[in-house]
Amino acid sequence: MEPLRGEHSTVGETAVVTRGCRLGPGAVRTVLETDRRPRFGWATPTESIAAAGAAATVTGGGPSRFDDVRAATEALFDSCETPSGGLPSVARPRLFGGFAFHHGDHDGEGSPWADFPGAAFFLPEVQVTERDGDRWLTTAAAGEDAADRAEALLTTWKERLADEPATEVGRGPGIASRERTPSQAAWRDQVARAISSVEEGRLRKVVLAQALRVHLRSDLSVPDVFARLAETYPDCYRFLFSPADRATFYGATPERLVSLRGRTVRTEALAGSTGRGDTPAEDEWLAAELLDSTKDIHEHELVAEAIRDQLDPYAASVRIGDRTVRRLATVQHLRTSITAELADDEHVLSLVDALHPTPAVGGLPPDEALRTIRETEAFDRGWYAAPIGWVDAAGNGTFAVGLRSAVATERTATLFAGAGIVADSDPDREWDEVQLKYRPMLDELE
Repeated sequence: MEPLRGEHSTVGETAVVTRGCRLGPGAVRTVLETDRRPRFGWATPTESIAAAGAAATVTGGGPSRFDDVRAATEALFDSCETPSGGLPSVARPRLFGGFAFHHGDHDGEGSPWADFPGAAFFLPEVQVTERDGDRWLTTAAAGEDAADRAEALLTTWKERLADEPATEVGRGPGIASRERTPSQAAWRDQVARAISSVEEGRLRKVVLAQALRVHLRSDLSVPDVFARLAETYPDCYRFLFSPADRATFYGATPERLVSLRGRTVRTEALAGSTGRGDTPAEDEWLAAELLDSTKDIHEHELVAEAIRDQLDPYAASVRIGDRTVRRLATVQHLRTSITAELADDEHVLSLVDALHPTPAVGGLPPDEALRTIRETEAFDRGWYAAPIGWVDAAGNGTFAVGLRSAVATERTATLFAGAGIVADSDPDREWDEVQLKYRPMLDELE
């Protein structure tokens, strides 16, 4: 299948027809193992989704990509026909996809991001959703005989999913070699220059990232990685997106960018990190040290204050929760929950536009931080640290921040991780923090 490229929508005046039915018990993984592209996997503590094939696509690029995608998705859903009795919320059609971190072009054909536009979303031909033990199949088709083809897909996939045995999760492919960008010496120089910019008042904070390219001993099965991540990171947002036959972007991120349901917005500040202890006592000691760290609290408060400021133009009220410690398998973070009630109806993509990039992945002030990132990092961020998720016909949706992630082909994976740099950052400590953040992806590849 051709990759999702360009600034266009396949909607036009063509009606899209959707159908749905309840399924018995089973996994959603079968859909991810098909050769249909694009494909999308999504999992949270309460919901799992697998989607494949495109009944319609929306792509875009440039500074207006959020507005352009919003307009195209609204037009698509306006053309969408659902069954006369409707579908329950768990089975309603959604658009799945995401955005690049920067609005400019990628590095080119040699980049692992060559198949990833500035924005790409698709309405899947096949969508399996599981929530609270309820499992539904949703199909979609567009153009001539759309209703017949949507019904045929429903019949075919209902039978296939009923007969499909559980698949055993395979082991990691193994790592043959590694290439780091930058080197540790170059990283020290980058951090030192960023600290100088903070001390001179041009920056308050900037997040600098690293890339780790690994060559694999055997072909990578991303569905296997996706399944294994569920065991280690069940409380994270797990995602995978393959826009075409080659590369897949996947990860297990602890950070939600935004969820919108009705007029209720949920997001969070996640900044300030430390490692995990070898014993429960050491774990508690590290958490207490993190909660008392002047540097980490300062970095965290910059993020929480900025998110509140970004929501203020839309919100009737904003509630800031208590600062706590979020524990993951290899790292602990300071976390503050943030909830807002909107003054008016809004679309989730308007909030994605307002919040991306948060200071947890970009910096402050935003424009200067983004300029510094572009000038400093010697690789293309692509979709790393950018919004990825879904949107429905009501304008509701959930987007995570594409962290703890990698972009992979059969025998190569490029991993990304970053650290927030403020005035009293130590380059070697920040280097160590980044290595901890690589572990979720490395563990599943080794």
